[in-house]
Parts: sequence; C-alpha cells; structure tokens
Amino acid sequence: MRPRRGAAVQPRRALLRGAAALAVAAVLTAATAAPAAADSIRDRQWGLLALRAEEAWGTTRGDGVTVAVLDTGVDGSHPDLAGQVLEGTDVIGMGAGRGDRSWARHGTAMAGIIAGHGHGPGRGQGVLGIAPQARILPVRVILEEGDPGRAQARDSKGGALAEGIRWAADHGADVINLSLGDDSDSAHHEAGEDEAVQYALAKGVVVVASAGNGGESGDRVSYPAAYPGVIAVAAVDRRGRKAKFSTRNWYSTVSAPGVDVVIADPDRSYYEGWGTSAAAAFVSGAVALVKAAHPDLSPAQIKKLLEDTASDSPAGGRDDARGYGMVDPVAALQVAEAVQPEPPVPAPAAADVPYFGPGPDPARPPERGARLGASEAAAAGAVLLVLAAVLARRPRRGTRGRTRGRQPLTPPSHPAQ
Repeated sequence: MRPRRGAAVQPRRALLRGAAALAVAAVLTAATAAPAAADSIRDRQWGLLALRAEEAWGTTRGDGVTVAVLDTGVDGSHPDLAGQVLEGTDVIGMGAGRGDRSWARHGTAMAGIIAGHGHGPGRGQGVLGIAPQARILPVRVILEEGDPGRAQARDSKGGALAEGIRWAADHGADVINLSLGDDSDSAHHEAGEDEAVQYALAKGVVVVASAGNGGESGDRVSYPAAYPGVIAVAAVDRRGRKAKFSTRNWYSTVSAPGVDVVIADPDRSYYEGWGTSAAAAFVSGAVALVKAAHPDLSPAQIKKLLEDTASDSPAGGRDDARGYGMVDPVAALQVAEAVQPEPPVPAPAAADVPYFGPGPDPARPPERGARLGASEAAAAGAVLLVLAAVLARRPRRGTRGRTRGRQPLTPPSHPAQ
C-alpha cells in the first residue's frame, strides 16, 4: 500500500553491495502525497535560506563544475534539470529502465537539491538547487527498493560503487556525491572502495557522503562516509539540531538540512523527504560553489575550509553529532580568497641534510693490499711467484764478478825458496 502524500514513511532501500547481499537505507525518503502547489515550492525550500544561497550566488552559481551523482540514476528530462545532466553510465546494467516507477527516483531527488534550476516563466517554479548552474554526471550504482533487478544485482554487482567512483573520476567529475551508505550489522571496510575514493581524491575530486541514518538504531559506522578524505555529512532540522535519525559518529565532518526537504521526482511531482542523503547533496552543491570560484583548491583544502567556516559550531568546536557545524558556503567562499592552492597529492619535500643525525662515520681508505679484489690479488700473487723463480736462477752479483777474472784484493804469496 502506498503511503499518503506528506506522510513520514520508512526510507526506501537500495542495493549497495550485491555480492554481500546487503540492502542499505538510501538515506532519503520521499513521502507520496498531494504535491505542493508549484508556486509554493520555493517558499518551502528552507534549506536554501539556512545556507544563505542567495548571498552565495552573488559570487557564483556553480558554473563550470561537474557533480557526479552516484545513485539510482537521474532523470535528465525533468523540467528542473533539463540541460544540466550530462551523459553518464549505468554500472549496474540491469533492472528498471527509463520511465519505470522504480527508476531514478532517489538520484533525481539528489540532483535537484544539488543543481535544480527550476522551470516555467523566469524559472520561478519547481526546485532550485544550491548550485543551479552546476552540471550533473549520473552514475547508476544502486537500485531503488522496488527495482526488479535487485535480487540479481545482489549476487553480481558487489563492486559497483568502487567502479562508479573510478569512472566518475576519469570522466570529468569535480565533485562526487554519495547519498548512500551501508551501516548494517555486517558493514565493514572494503579495500576496493577505499582505494577508489583515494584514487578520486588524488585526481583532485572532492568526495561527499551521507553520514548514515542509524541515529536511532545504534549509530553504527557507515561506509563510504568513514573512508579517509571523505566529507561525511550529518543532518539537522530547521532549528539546526541534529536530526534524530542522523548517525552520530567520529567521522562526521559538517551538517546540513536533512528534514522536510522538498525534492523533485521523475513523476513531475514534488515531495518532502528526510535523511542524510539530502544533507550530503546540499554539501555537494556547496562544494560546487567553492570549486567554481576556486578550481585549484585540493580536496583536502576544501574539506578543511568547510570545517573552519562552519556555522553554529558545537561546544569545543566539533562533536560526533554535527561535525564542525552547519556548512556555510558564503563563509567558505570568503575565506577561500586567501587560501593558496596546493596539489591534491603533496610533493615530497627535500631533506635539509642527507641523514637523520650525524650520519655514518667517514670511510677510511683501504690498505694497499686491501684495495685489490680477489681476482686482482690472485693475479698479483702469480706475478710475484714468477718473479721469485727468475731471481732464484740468477747468480748473485759478487759471484758473477769473480768468474770474469777479477784479481783478488790481496797479492799472491811468493813460493818458498
């Protein structure tokens, strides 16, 4: 039975690791009830007000930046996204297709939060994204809950996320949005995924992921949010408080709106959803703004920038519930003006001295005999033996002189008379 529109329902579930047969909460739920009137959509996008989007747009709207949305697919024909969606790829390669109800719902919602540009006269209708001039690169790596290909994908597409991350990094992505995660009992570090994330970071691609929706079920670690270098995003409500469902854990970087978020759907209706998926999409859009104005900043610099400029920071500067506070793209853009770009992978620095400490003792020149190697010493020994034999056959200098008739130094004695 379909829930009423506007009702709070459990998250749709999407496959992440097919080989491990794990279903993960796709951290945004769309409630299905009477869609809001088109002219009231903007009034309900409280996330744009919380992030001061209008002020940020005075600097940039994300033009020239590509955000890869690794998700269930993106409906590029949606009026709020038309012209913004690039040709992507489908790593799963099975299941629902374009036009099916269980295709691209979650991914389209995320793309709208990131780069929706509205539609109608003056683009005054529909949803606006935080970076409305950014481009979307869709990469299908998970399936909607009702997708008929889920069971088969469980058994054959366990490496889809890692493959999708590498594909996006190789096909022009500046930012990768991962509004997905695995925080089940059996969730664990996957070397292939971690390596794919590090590959993207090394190419200068910023990676953003949702922190997870396990706040009411154990706050278990969620991957890919917990991989090194990822900007992990927690969710907050209209008052800036941690959403009850948002996972509280050590890897949280910043927070963003994740409650009562207006989203676009392929059915051309608009819904309200919740989850750290939405929060991650807001942050990916904020990163797109920073990248548009400062394209040479490295992923590590952008992550540090978001941490340093977050608003409403917790006591002590950070906590596991909201990270460093609410992402603030306006402050990030201002502070970025003074940041000197660094390469994604730091260059090794030359050592001031050739050794740690004084170094080894100076080597003494070897003795003359020690200078010869084994073969040279053997040859030298043979020469000496030959020379000794020659000298043994030659007479001594005194003997040779007497045989030539030299006279003795004493006169001969006279014979007896």
